[in-house]
Amino acid sequence: MNGIVPPYLLERLTTHADERVSACAARTLTVDETLRVKRAVAVPTVRATLVAPHPQRTISDAANTTALPGTTVRREGDPATGDVAVDEAYDALGATWTLLQEEYGRDSLDGAGRPLLATVHYGDRYDNAFWDGERMVFGDGDGQVFRSFTSAVDIVGHELAHGFVQATVDLVYQGQSGALNESVADVIGSLVKQRLLGQTAAEADWLIGAGIFTDQVQGVALRSLAAPGTAYDDDVLGADPQPASMADYVDTTTDNGGVHINSGIPNRAFHLAATGIGGYSWDGAGRVWYDVLEGRMVASDADFAAFATATIRAAGERFGDGSAQQSAVASAWAEVGVAPAESGAGSPADADTVRVERSGGLLGRVHVAEVPESALAQPERDRLVSLAETVAPEARPVPDGYTWRIEISQRVDITVGEQGLPDEVLALLRDILERGERGSQQEG
Repeated sequence: MNGIVPPYLLERLTTHADERVSACAARTLTVDETLRVKRAVAVPTVRATLVAPHPQRTISDAANTTALPGTTVRREGDPATGDVAVDEAYDALGATWTLLQEEYGRDSLDGAGRPLLATVHYGDRYDNAFWDGERMVFGDGDGQVFRSFTSAVDIVGHELAHGFVQATVDLVYQGQSGALNESVADVIGSLVKQRLLGQTAAEADWLIGAGIFTDQVQGVALRSLAAPGTAYDDDVLGADPQPASMADYVDTTTDNGGVHINSGIPNRAFHLAATGIGGYSWDGAGRVWYDVLEGRMVASDADFAAFATATIRAAGERFGDGSAQQSAVASAWAEVGVAPAESGAGSPADADTVRVERSGGLLGRVHVAEVPESALAQPERDRLVSLAETVAPEARPVPDGYTWRIEISQRVDITVGEQGLPDEVLALLRDILERGERGSQQEG
């Protein structure tokens, strides 16, 4: 689950002097934890007929329960309902779809016309909004710290953007790749708002969730792409913890390794690149970032350095090597202290290499091995290549279970739980692991 409000902020609210606020925050944290366990796996949707691209929005009302999806209250083309949250969600979903279609030629999140689903009035004064792998879900806020989460178009764009990331690179929601996942969502959310307002990079406020706080909070937004660490400074919420450069990178095990905290670093890099290029952000830096995601130019576990390398390369491909645009992107990453990775680092495995990783268990141990693809018999290679299409649903990773990741160039990059893999596949993976580990020992 990707929630717009980070857990560290909600934890601070559980100590709020007002019992109603502290209770709302506690309930939100409890629900969030449940959703992390139950997070749905989305199934791509393809248009059945050849029609001109158009949004397919469906808004549901959870009626302040946590039952999803809720009752359908507005479909594509229906008139406004008069329910502010319903109509705000409908309009913001449309604004996000329009950005993707009219600026980047992408038909919805998956490029194939996937319907846009949203549920409003989720939970009892629920203090968050999230993408559950299938739909956007929005709480009404507690009314004292947070307003309704549909009230900010960039928050809606942010949640939808997680669906776009999921449909492309699917950045692992942990550590630096997780921070990049959050950052890309912030970038797209900001682009949606900027385009809706017709603002250039110089005119934009670069805030995520401006107006989401009530007047009782000392803060202007959840995050600032232009100046991470300055969005709020409140007696109850504390100070915005986001770093603006690698010099202040936060090494933590909370919040999935600081995904909402360290996203400030790539956020600021995008802001610097966008303002350095100038004009409309979606025409400059936005196209570069989009190219990296849509073109799958990084691996799902990419770190900041790998992403920086990919954006510099993408800027050269789009605007020309040595262009002012490419220079602006390179300078932006240098300003935040991220050095590009060495050639090939952070990219999918080489074409002639099979990489196998087994991790998990209560101890969290990791075993990794690589073998030349030529070392496998043709039926073995074919079995691994087809694995992504044949693996059973029960093979999803589970808490404390063993997980396998298999990479073969750009043909295979899959992570599955050991409990759902066929015996013959497990035997093959273990054999590859043993061969790779023996090879490493011989080299040593």
